[in-house]
Amino acid sequence: MEVAIPVRRRRSLGVLTRRIWQVALRHPEIRVRVTLSAVLSALVLSTALYVVLLAVVRRQVANDIVDDLSREGRRIGTLLHTETLGPRLSSAYVRRVQIQDGEGQVIAASRPMEGRPPVRFPAPEGDARRAGRSCKVDAPGGHCFLVVVTREGVGQDQRLVYTLAPEPGLLPRPLLAGLLALGIPVIIGLVGWGTWMSASRTLRPVEAIRRELDEITATDLERRVPVPPRRDEVALLARSVNATLDRLEKAVARQRAFVSDVSHELRSPLTGLRMELELALSAPDATDLPETLRAILDNTDRLTAVVDDLLALARLEADRDFARETVDLTELVDQEVLRRPRRAQVTVLSEGPVRVNGGRNELARLLTNLIDNADRHAESAVTVIVGTALPAIALVEVIDDGIGIAPEDRERVFERFTRLAEGQHRDAGGTGLGLAISRDIAEAHGGTLALTDRADGSPGARFVLRLPRTTSAQERSPGGSRP
Repeated sequence: MEVAIPVRRRRSLGVLTRRIWQVALRHPEIRVRVTLSAVLSALVLSTALYVVLLAVVRRQVANDIVDDLSREGRRIGTLLHTETLGPRLSSAYVRRVQIQDGEGQVIAASRPMEGRPPVRFPAPEGDARRAGRSCKVDAPGGHCFLVVVTREGVGQDQRLVYTLAPEPGLLPRPLLAGLLALGIPVIIGLVGWGTWMSASRTLRPVEAIRRELDEITATDLERRVPVPPRRDEVALLARSVNATLDRLEKAVARQRAFVSDVSHELRSPLTGLRMELELALSAPDATDLPETLRAILDNTDRLTAVVDDLLALARLEADRDFARETVDLTELVDQEVLRRPRRAQVTVLSEGPVRVNGGRNELARLLTNLIDNADRHAESAVTVIVGTALPAIALVEVIDDGIGIAPEDRERVFERFTRLAEGQHRDAGGTGLGLAISRDIAEAHGGTLALTDRADGSPGARFVLRLPRTTSAQERSPGGSRP
């Protein structure tokens, strides 16, 4: 009865190495991937170095053999001049030696080369010696040999002394080869251990950053990740994360304040609407219908203004890549001033056409907000100055003759839903969003909007808008003053 025994084939070293590379590239931990990659690289490099060292050792052994054969050939050549050598060399010559005459006939040979045909190896031409390797030599002890040919004498007395030795094998010095082979696992172990420790030390701050981020929630945004003391990529990453958390904290705080302000601003007109309707329903006979409808219309207008401003802010925050075109600020200011009557007298002073590249609707809203704000706070007059400033800046100044704004409050007026106490009676028609929207529009166009004192020192506010100007030859025409 025959029994078949299955035999598993051994995986080759190439398959094993390929498998290790797959593990190194797919393992989830960076330390493992980096360590395995370093170990494999060290294995390849140390193996290549080992092969190179073996080749160097083999070459050195071959050179030593050639030098020894050359010395032997010179010694025998010296004896050829001092004594007569018979067909058989002295028994002391146990090396592979063969002496030929000028015609290539063997005239003497050492004991290992007795009875062998002449060695066929090119004789030296210019020099007195030639060394090389040949695998076509009939000699005992190997397949390929190192051959050294030494010429002695000239003419009919010329003699060629051939000294041979077997070519060294792949491991001519086994002990040295074994010691060098032991260095491969030592190098791999040191590289693997050093890489693992270095990767662990490098990734330790990353683990701390990850743990801290896992614990940060929407209600705990004031926390920050630890920043390593070293100025490396991990430290830069930690600083970027903290900067992102700063922006996120500010955005969340701004959103919460915005929601709170929106709720407050919408509650007032809605409460007014409800109160007017409840009064009309509770006493319909005693209600003055036209007056009630006017009150409802006023609250509706205020509610519409708040919603419009909120939509404008939402559009600016969602997308600042609005359509842009060349806009003449002088023409746009004239249009916004003449669009509807105002309480104060508005005067426009211009140098001529001042062109910028921007959104017409957005710039019109900016100018309208500034002019409406100045009209609400002015005593009797508002002045709008359109001009240019170097380098390539379009300048718009909106000036009123009101009571002005204290320096410590000049940035607060650009915050959303901000109304100063001293100006609330004049700003009853505003939503508290106009100046905030105006600054956002200016920044979206690459410009600035600031509040300063009047240049002449008189009471009042002076809003200064700066935008990048589009230069052209047509802008050189002079302008004037228009009421």
